[in-house]
Amino acid sequence: MRQVVGALLAALMMACPGFAQTSPSASASKSAHRGKVTSQTVSAQLDQMQKAIETQQQQIQRLQQQVQSRDAVIQQLQQQMSQVQSSSEQAGQKADAAASQSAQQGEQFAAVRNDVSDLKANSTNTVLELQETQKRINGLESPLAIHVKGITITPGGFLAAETVWRQHALASDINTPFNTIPFSGSSQNSMSEFFATGRQSRVSLLAEGKLKEAKLTGYVEADWLSAGVTSNNNESNSYTMRQRQLWGQAALRGWSFTGGQMWSLVTETKKGLDNRTEALPMTIDPQYHVGFSWARQYGFRVVKDFHDKMWLGFSVENPQTTLTSHGNATNFLVGAAGAGGGLYNLNANYSFNSAPDLVFKAAFEPGIGHYEVFGILSQFRDRVFPNATAGTPSAVGAFNDSRTGGGVGANARWSVMNKHIDFGLHFLGGEGIGRYGTSGLPDVTVRPDGTLALVRSYQSLGTLELHSKMWDVYMNAGGEYAGRTAFINSAGKGVGYGSPLFNNAGCTTEIIPGDAKGFTPGSLANCTGDTRNIIEGTFGIWYRLYKGEKGTLQFGPQYSYIVRHTWSGIGSLPGTPFISGEPQGTENMFLTSFRYYLP
Repeated sequence: MRQVVGALLAALMMACPGFAQTSPSASASKSAHRGKVTSQTVSAQLDQMQKAIETQQQQIQRLQQQVQSRDAVIQQLQQQMSQVQSSSEQAGQKADAAASQSAQQGEQFAAVRNDVSDLKANSTNTVLELQETQKRINGLESPLAIHVKGITITPGGFLAAETVWRQHALASDINTPFNTIPFSGSSQNSMSEFFATGRQSRVSLLAEGKLKEAKLTGYVEADWLSAGVTSNNNESNSYTMRQRQLWGQAALRGWSFTGGQMWSLVTETKKGLDNRTEALPMTIDPQYHVGFSWARQYGFRVVKDFHDKMWLGFSVENPQTTLTSHGNATNFLVGAAGAGGGLYNLNANYSFNSAPDLVFKAAFEPGIGHYEVFGILSQFRDRVFPNATAGTPSAVGAFNDSRTGGGVGANARWSVMNKHIDFGLHFLGGEGIGRYGTSGLPDVTVRPDGTLALVRSYQSLGTLELHSKMWDVYMNAGGEYAGRTAFINSAGKGVGYGSPLFNNAGCTTEIIPGDAKGFTPGSLANCTGDTRNIIEGTFGIWYRLYKGEKGTLQFGPQYSYIVRHTWSGIGSLPGTPFISGEPQGTENMFLTSFRYYLP
């Protein structure tokens, strides 16, 4: 401490120039006077300096402590840096090693990946080969189609066991001749009938082949609802196979060309104008339902598809004339019975047609429903003999007379509730179109002079179908009408169809059988009974016992009620003298069907 104080005094003396430059004599003279003051002043200054030194020492200590703390932190940071550098070096070494190992593993992985790819490819090929082999095995066991030279042949059809019970006998199998419903005077009206049959069983074969731009299709369909000269129900119940459809088709670029025997273009379809999508009533009765317009006959059809929204079709079809006349003279000729050498039925009549029927149709599917409009154009012809009724009958002056008939129709069908409900409407009206109705009403009749007269006809049908996975329920109501086409000959008697001068008085009176063999019902006398309209209502159910890859097994009952009204004629009903004779026939029918459909 003394050394520090001495140093400070020396510094102080050097800082005071006056004191440093005073001469020794002056100093000596004044020292006595100032000695005391100086000593006190120095002592006070020393105390102050000592306090300042102590304060500085404290500050120095604090600074030293801070420096020590800083040095410790720096040392700690240096150690951490060293550790980080060491870890970084180690990580770098490991990264280098990992990179080297990764490169090796990458090469190994690439090799393994190539091996896996090869294995997958081999496995895929093996699986495909196994699948193809399995398909071939399954195909051999239960083929859905047969492949021959690039053609896919698909068999189809069903096997049926069916029955029909009618309240009034018609001597008819499962199909119903609606225009022969008996009147109350007929012996058949007093007897019911039951028949069981398998004849509606059906076989079909669909052949399809594809070219670069075209699809070729052929279709064959047949059943056994045909009778040969030896067919009967006595023991063998043998009946002949008949053609239903036989046609071929070429389709390309929205066009389709179809030729052969097929459903007429008049028949409603469910999709566009496509063959094999016909909207047939779901009935067991193969004559379908009153009011349904159809034919299966030769046709050559051309259809253009416009983006699956609109279709236009034109068909040239086989013609035929159905004729009913009463009271006419033998002064006309329409056709003849079939020629055996011409391979026609000897017991059926064939008209001598002058031209094919022409059918035009447009179909629309705007997004909701299916709609069709169509038209028919038909030519009718007979040969007229104006001198056949003269005093000396002669064919001199005979000539051919032609008439043009036709009609227009519309169909509409809607599917709602995810196709669980189908509702359809159909209408066809015109002149000379009777044969396109399921009841077989006439196209034409004959005037007194032997020329043809077209019969006006209307056909309508409404259908409601309910569908589920296991059930189908169907309800149909339809009617057909044939207009009165009546004339009066030179003798004042009625001729033609539905004349009010025709005698209907005997339609309600039963007569004895026609012979002693037991199979000839008595023919009603004085009963013309031309049909005015026929109305049918039907309710039926189909229940699928099984539906899967093995096919479909289903059962269904059907009930139908039919009423046949006639044109009024001469004669009154017994006890009702003010009511014109309008005989009426009714029919109640119950049908059942048990079917197995091929898959």
